Amino acid sequence: MESNARIRDTSAQDQVLARPSGLRRLPKAWLLGGGAALVVLALAAWVVAGWASGSSSFDASRVRIAQVTRGDLVRDLSADGRVITANSPTLYAIAGGTVALKVVAGDVVEQGQELAVIDSPELRSKLVQEESTLASLQGEANRAMLDAQLTRSDAQKLLDQAQIEHTAAQRDVERYQRAFDGGAVSKNEYDRALDGLKKADIGLAAARKDFSLQGRGAGIDARNKRLLADRQQAVVDELQRQVEALTLRAPFDGQVGQVQIAQGTNVAINAPILSVVDLSVFEVEIRVPESFARDLAIGVPGQISSGGNRYAAKVSAVSPEVVNGEVTARLRFDDGQQPPGLRQNQRLSARIVLDTRENVLMVERGPFLEQDGGRFAYVVDGSSAVRRPIQAGASSLNAVEIVSGLQEGERIVVSGTDQFANADRVRISGQ
Repeated sequence: MESNARIRDTSAQDQVLARPSGLRRLPKAWLLGGGAALVVLALAAWVVAGWASGSSSFDASRVRIAQVTRGDLVRDLSADGRVITANSPTLYAIAGGTVALKVVAGDVVEQGQELAVIDSPELRSKLVQEESTLASLQGEANRAMLDAQLTRSDAQKLLDQAQIEHTAAQRDVERYQRAFDGGAVSKNEYDRALDGLKKADIGLAAARKDFSLQGRGAGIDARNKRLLADRQQAVVDELQRQVEALTLRAPFDGQVGQVQIAQGTNVAINAPILSVVDLSVFEVEIRVPESFARDLAIGVPGQISSGGNRYAAKVSAVSPEVVNGEVTARLRFDDGQQPPGLRQNQRLSARIVLDTRENVLMVERGPFLEQDGGRFAYVVDGSSAVRRPIQAGASSLNAVEIVSGLQEGERIVVSGTDQFANADRVRISGQ
C-alpha cells in the first residue's frame, strides 16, 4: 500500500448549479430595515384609526349604553308613603282655666261625648255681667216702645180733635151761607164763618203733620233702643257659646289621639288639649320628585298596595311648596274602600299613573337628559360614539320618549356623557 494514497469522498459527485439571473442576494441589513418599516406602518395605522374614531378614548366600564326600542311608555311614579288620618283635629282651650280630663289617650269615643271640661270663672262671670246688661237694655227698649205708643196716641187725639173742629167749622159755613142767601144774617157774620173754616183747615193740617213727625220720632228712638238690646244679645250669645265650648266634646266617632296636658293642669287660652282621630278615613302621604310636581293634580288616579292587594285611590291634595327637591302629596282611597286594620304612620307603597303613550320610540332614562337638556345624545357606532342632536319627549322613572334624532335599534350612551366635554366624537374601548 502506498503511503500517499488519498481518501475518496463525494466531491466527484457534486455539481455546480447556475444562479438564476433574476435574483440577487439581498443584504441582511435590508431585511431587518424592511421589518422595522412594517412595524412602524402598523403603529401609524393604529394611531390614525384611533384619531379617526375619536379625539379621546374612554373605557366602556365608565359609561352605560342603552338601546333605543319601541313600545308603550307609561309615565308613572312610585313612592313609599305613610298612613295618616284624613281628619284628625286638635281641640284647644277656648279660655284659660283648670282642665278636668274625662278620657285618656286611646279611648274610643262617640260623637258629642265629653272629653274634657275647662273651669274658667272669669268667662262665666263675664257671661253673668253681660246678661245683666242685656236685661237692662231690653227694659229700656220695651220702655221706648211704650213711650212711642203713648206719643202716637197723644198725636192721634190732637188730630181727631182738629178733624172735629174742621167738620164743625165747615157746617157753620154751610148754615151761614143759607142764612145769608135768605137775608137772615149779614155779610160780616158769613165772613166770620168762612174765617173759622180756614182756621180749622190750618189746625187740621198742623195736627196731621205733628202726628206724622211725632210717630216717626218715637219710632226712631224705640228702634235705637231695640238695636242696642239686639247687639247686647249677640254678645251674650257668643259668651254662652264660649261657656258651652269649655266642655270639649268629640266632633265625630273615633279615638282619642294624643293628650297634651296632665289632669288638673291650668292652661292658657288657645292651649292644645288633645286630638281626636277619625278611624274611618285614612290617607297616604307620599313625597315625589320636583320634576313630577307639574303633572300632579287633585283627582289623578293612583294605586296603593297593602298586604299583597291593590286599592284604587286618587290624589286628594298637593303641597304648593317644594322642600329639598320634593313635593308632598296625599292619596285618598276611592269610595272608602281602604284596607282593614290600618294604623297611623304605617308604611305603604303607592303608584300614580300620569300618562300612557303607545308605540313610541324610547330609551332608558339616564343623566344624559340633564347633561344637554335632552337635545343631544352620543350614538354608539362600533368603537366610537358620535354626538347627535335629538329631541326628547315625555319621560317616566325608567324611560324617556325619543321624538326625533334616533332610530329603533341604535345604541346611545345614557350615563357618563359628562366626561366627554361635548366632543363631537369619542372612542369607547373595551366593549
